[in-house]
Amino acid sequence: MSLRDRAHALRVDAHAVWLSVRDPRTSWFAKLLGLLVTGYALSPIDLIPDFVPVLGLLDDAILIPIGIWLMLRLIPQEVFAEHRAAAEIASHRPVSRWGAAAIILLWTAIAASLAWSVYHYRYW
Repeated sequence: MSLRDRAHALRVDAHAVWLSVRDPRTSWFAKLLGLLVTGYALSPIDLIPDFVPVLGLLDDAILIPIGIWLMLRLIPQEVFAEHRAAAEIASHRPVSRWGAAAIILLWTAIAASLAWSVYHYRYW
């Protein structure tokens, strides 16, 4: 399987996870995980920015497939297969503004925690 085929399959699976989140047959825990996975996969903002050599692309190549694998374990196979087929047919890529907001919040929390730690270390 070529790299291009793998990237396409990853995109389709991320979209299928999003569709699975909206399905009433999916458990609440799987929905929560699915929101995190699709928010990260479809967000224009990454945990580690892509301009960071190697690590920038490596986080996408590791975190998203792990999240999709976990989703496959948490929801019935027929539900995911149904949504994978629908995602394969879909011609547009959904955009997750909530996912972007979650990543921005995470980066802000990390920066605030780091700033507090530096302040605490330096002045106490």
